[in-house]
Amino acid sequence: MPSQQRPSLAEPRRARPPAHVRVCVRLRPCSQGDPCIRGLDSRSLEIINWRNKLETMQYQFDTIYGDQATQQDIYSGSVQPVLCHLLEGQNASVLAYGPTGAGKTHTMLGSPEQPGVIPRALRDVLQMTREASCSPGGEEWDYSVSMSYLEIYQEKVLDLLEPSQQDLLIREDRDRNILIPGLTERELGGFRDFERHFLPASRNRTVASTQLNDRSSRSHAVLVVRVARSQRAPPHRRRVAKLCLIDLAGSEDNRRTGNRGLRLKESGAINASRHVLSKVVDALNQGLPRVPYRDSKLTRLLQDSLGGSAHSVIIANVAPEQHFYFDTLSTLNFAAKSKQVVNRPFTQETLQTPGARKRPPKDPGAGPRAKRPPEDPGASSEDAGPGAKSPPEEEPPEAEPLSSLLPLEQLDPRLVQRLLGLEQLEKQQGGAGRRLPLLSTPRRERVALLHQLEETRCELQKLKERQKELEAMALLDKACQPKPLDHSKAPARARKQAVVLPLQQVQTPVGQQAMPSGAEGILVVQRNQCQAGHRPRLPMAPGVGSARLGIGPVSPWHRAWGVPGWA
Repeated sequence: MPSQQRPSLAEPRRARPPAHVRVCVRLRPCSQGDPCIRGLDSRSLEIINWRNKLETMQYQFDTIYGDQATQQDIYSGSVQPVLCHLLEGQNASVLAYGPTGAGKTHTMLGSPEQPGVIPRALRDVLQMTREASCSPGGEEWDYSVSMSYLEIYQEKVLDLLEPSQQDLLIREDRDRNILIPGLTERELGGFRDFERHFLPASRNRTVASTQLNDRSSRSHAVLVVRVARSQRAPPHRRRVAKLCLIDLAGSEDNRRTGNRGLRLKESGAINASRHVLSKVVDALNQGLPRVPYRDSKLTRLLQDSLGGSAHSVIIANVAPEQHFYFDTLSTLNFAAKSKQVVNRPFTQETLQTPGARKRPPKDPGAGPRAKRPPEDPGASSEDAGPGAKSPPEEEPPEAEPLSSLLPLEQLDPRLVQRLLGLEQLEKQQGGAGRRLPLLSTPRRERVALLHQLEETRCELQKLKERQKELEAMALLDKACQPKPLDHSKAPARARKQAVVLPLQQVQTPVGQQAMPSGAEGILVVQRNQCQAGHRPRLPMAPGVGSARLGIGPVSPWHRAWGVPGWA
């Protein structure tokens, strides 16, 4: 049986020479007053210098369409040449830029009498795929065309084919292709299918009335068309290209539009995304290491169109009236610097070998190592008699128990007990030919299970360590916290009481001369040792220690009562 192989890149990316972004300018007919801008020829125009009205500023672009140009002129001159790259597996994008009321939606959608870029492009893409399938060698290829339609409203990506309030996410695959998971995609078998899906979806786009436009677009609309080309025979080449048709919301001056409330919030989101778009173009032109694609949903979605792998065309719509002067000037400046952006388109093919088909489903009861014995081509069921015994089938080798592959000493004892119980149950049911799905898994699933168990064990170890740290911190906080005093259980401290002895009259012994009055000294009263309970003090000579102790002269009153005099 051929082994399954992953689809891989069959050929390296076929790089083409760098391609600059093509920029064309369309002038809307002037409705009032004298125009502030006029075209000089098919590639240049001039606008009045607002600093000096006697001077003009000139701009040069790839193509200039005057106010007499038709929808067919714009489509055949700028859009149709990039559609041929879709069948080669290269992306393309068309972007309408300009202020509000300049005619962007009319250029992209048009009217039933004058269809715009979107219906003309879809008609030609479907026609191209039909002609390619009918051309010589086209029977070897299968062609398919599908579409998705979305809007970016206040930095939310909303599906217009199946309207909902869910904000879709913008992702990037390993080949750096921008995709939106969950976005509705419809297959197109013809132009009628496109009209059946697109016309109801276009009515779901958010529009409102302002002082400058009765039906002002309040969101950026993006139509994504995918063209796939697959080879029927080996090596099954496949090319997928993407066509993005973008109708941007116009920049608004709230002083002239009169926006209030929700309209003001919408215009703020529109101007913010357009500002990020200008920053992306500046970063690409300056060669900065970081391009701020992720700062806005719009620039993230246009990552392929600006500086990416697409053939890009920018249609700058300008209004010639005087009150649109600064909006027109900013549009021309953006178009001039966008012309310097360089894209690098390439063709990427994928291969799918014949062995890459899905394997037939296996018998779930058979083990991963079970081998079916080869059948004898000469033997048949008819030749075997009723008493003939079929050869015994080879039993699959017994797989190693899961407990032998795990570090049981490091696991929880309860988990080990349950594991051993499961293995015992498997041995008991082994005679009946039944196996437990957990213990008879293939090696790849077993390795994944072991990896999951190892991760769980590591997480449990981390949790235990964290618990120990928290317990240690709790014990430390408890030890450092002072204990409150319990006055009910604490023993009462013994109070010291002063003992006051009664005054006693001391008589001078006979034969001892009394201290003359006015002499300095101290009279020491001697008590009996048995009565005082401590060593007696030695009497101090008169005049000794009086200066140190601050003791003054002894008066007759002090001598009479035995109290020393104090200074």
